[in-house]
Amino acid sequence: MSSPTRKDGARGLFGVTTAETQVEAEATAPAATARPRRSWRAGVASVAAGALVGFSLPPWGWWPLAFIGLAIYSSLLRPGSWRTRWSRGFLFTLGWLGPGMAWMWFLTPPGYVIAVAIFAVVHGAAAAIAPFGRWRWLGLPAAFTLAEALRFCFPFGGVPLASLAISQVPGPLAPVARVGGPLLMTFVTMLAAQALLAVVTTIVRSLHGTDQAATNTPAAVIASLLPALVAAVLTTGLIGVGSIRMVHSTGKTIRVAFVQGGGPQGTHAIDTNPRLVVERHLAATDTLQPGPDLVIWPENVINVADFATSVERTEVAAEARRLNAPLLVGVTEDTGDGKHFLNAQVVVLPDGSIGGRYDKVRRVPFGEYVPMRGLLESLGAPLEAIPRDAVAGTGPAYLDTPVGRVAVVISWEVFFAGRARDGVKHGGELLINPTNGSSYTWTILQSQQVASSRLRAIETDRWVVQTAPTGFSAFISPDGDVIQRTSVSEAAVRQQEVALRRGETLAVRIGDKPWVLLVFVTLMLSVWLDRPRRRSRPVRPPEPVPDRV
Repeated sequence: MSSPTRKDGARGLFGVTTAETQVEAEATAPAATARPRRSWRAGVASVAAGALVGFSLPPWGWWPLAFIGLAIYSSLLRPGSWRTRWSRGFLFTLGWLGPGMAWMWFLTPPGYVIAVAIFAVVHGAAAAIAPFGRWRWLGLPAAFTLAEALRFCFPFGGVPLASLAISQVPGPLAPVARVGGPLLMTFVTMLAAQALLAVVTTIVRSLHGTDQAATNTPAAVIASLLPALVAAVLTTGLIGVGSIRMVHSTGKTIRVAFVQGGGPQGTHAIDTNPRLVVERHLAATDTLQPGPDLVIWPENVINVADFATSVERTEVAAEARRLNAPLLVGVTEDTGDGKHFLNAQVVVLPDGSIGGRYDKVRRVPFGEYVPMRGLLESLGAPLEAIPRDAVAGTGPAYLDTPVGRVAVVISWEVFFAGRARDGVKHGGELLINPTNGSSYTWTILQSQQVASSRLRAIETDRWVVQTAPTGFSAFISPDGDVIQRTSVSEAAVRQQEVALRRGETLAVRIGDKPWVLLVFVTLMLSVWLDRPRRRSRPVRPPEPVPDRV
């Protein structure tokens, strides 16, 4: 016996009407009742859903929470006022990026607030323009992914941290990175969340649906589970493609050592004696015995006016000679005019000469340079911590060493897939990430950097060596496994045999642009398919003409 049809629509998660049930309610309810109601409960639920995604990120790392949070968020976005959808997208992003980007507070408190607000506006717009009829299961992931693509490059070059891709590195979707990098992982993660929502909605409606007789028919159940079926097939296929290894070993294995000098966290360059940092790393390196083929120091361990003529170069050269291995050292030095500085990774060879050099291309906004410095200075903004701007490098992301070509991404650059791809495309057989996270209290940024190094390892199918003055440092296998990770502030030297690898994954070969285009087309197609259709009016038969007498 079927239950009577409910006129108020079934309630979804957190007591908020879901999109599907809202459509049914609007079909029977008066227009005034069908309007989306602004509810504080929906606002709190939006923030809570975002917080679940936030806590799926490192350092918390509860990756399954991302699917739950995204499913709840999707259930809160319903047809009706675009302002309501925008506000819920805005609040969801605050809950997500508020904790996920809290590291930025230690860099620039105003920048943290402004950046989170800007990204919340962007995702609010994505929520407003996405279709929310029967094609929302495809359109919402596309809109969400395009918002992330924008966040990865704007403003000031983008801030691709606290991303869904980083959160899913420990999960089963990781091989998708070899196919389409972080953007495809974002789309697939959001698509999987739509599948979860479809399954939960089908179960709830079968128990408390608007019409038991209608919703329990096999055709209705299959239709409601269609997003889950499509997501399962697509995800399984992408994982399968990502599991096909297109990169192969060169047959050569080298022994790599990284050096972590140790020291306190939460320090800044202007408050630290740079010589002390050098001495810590020299002391740690002194514990190494000859045997490594390559020794890597972290980013900007050496801070001098001119490295080539410095005492530090002589000291590093002595260690290279003792170990009979090249040292790749992080150097910060002045430009010729002394008004700017350079951030580079330099190869010091065993004979004391300087080999390859890579100057950092992606600078940290409000960390290594100040956008709109003149304007901010005129407004009296406190810029004492960043008295000079770094000069961006322009060269390809690799270093030539006696043991082979090494792709290099310095610190911040590891969050940008394009920098790692550049080094690999130029023949990098190993990827290194010298970095410096000593300025940040807590370990949010450092943990996300390890996750990003894992993502780059999977995406490029290369070994990655990450090394930092105060942690975290680690070796990461091409499968994304973290090996010999150090603790924060400890002095440590670690060694690992790593295989040099050649070839390009699909993600390296085709880059991001084709995926951005495909996602954009998917959004436009879903919006078009979801457009309101006019019902054809029945054709009235012509009225009979009376017979004339």
